[in-house]
Amino acid sequence: MDNTTTIALSRLIAQENAMDVRADNIANASTPGFRASRIAFGDYLSLQNGAKAPKGGNVIDYTQNRATYRDQSIGAIGETGNPLDLALSNNGYFTVQTAGGVRLTRAGHFQLTADGTITDQNGNALLDVNNRPLQLAPTDTNPVITGDGTISSAGGTIGQIAVVTPNDPTQLQAEGNSLLAVNSGGTTPVATPQVIQGAIEGSNVEAVSETTGMMNDLREFQFVTQLIDAEGQRQQDAIDKLAAPAQP
Repeated sequence: MDNTTTIALSRLIAQENAMDVRADNIANASTPGFRASRIAFGDYLSLQNGAKAPKGGNVIDYTQNRATYRDQSIGAIGETGNPLDLALSNNGYFTVQTAGGVRLTRAGHFQLTADGTITDQNGNALLDVNNRPLQLAPTDTNPVITGDGTISSAGGTIGQIAVVTPNDPTQLQAEGNSLLAVNSGGTTPVATPQVIQGAIEGSNVEAVSETTGMMNDLREFQFVTQLIDAEGQRQQDAIDKLAAPAQP
């Protein structure tokens, strides 16, 4: 395969990845606490040793998807009036216990199970600062949750909700639409969490902007596809001319 085609294919793969990321963002434009993903592109320089080329022509510049990261901007926070709906007005994550281990989330729509355990919509228990599930007694009516995550009722303090931040945000791995696993590096408690009771943080995806970006990505994908087709036709024309029998 010639250099022109391989360079174009590297761009084609990068554009396909970009469209996949934008499609996921658009699909989660209404998912509470969802944070949009972004792609960082870069150049991959391939030195062609021994290549006979003009000065500067012995390096091939490919397009490279260097990283996919999450936009850390906070989504719009809307009041719900539900005492177990929680939002964070600063960076940080709630922690929940899943079958696969502790996971992070900003989707703050919590509920009570029959035994009083506070869980997310998937039944994962909300954890306290000691990494234990938070549970309300039948007498713990009208719970009050302060900005630092402390839960109390008429019977006294129940516990404090853990709010943490990953030590290395690049190690966050999405699981579904609302959970994040920390691959390595661990987490650190947020020194001054800002928990808002009776509110939900919306997705930080701007649907119009993402849709416009998707259209631009599609146009670039189509342009590169046309370039590959044109290059293939050019090569075929050259082969046909070289293979044509000599004219008498």
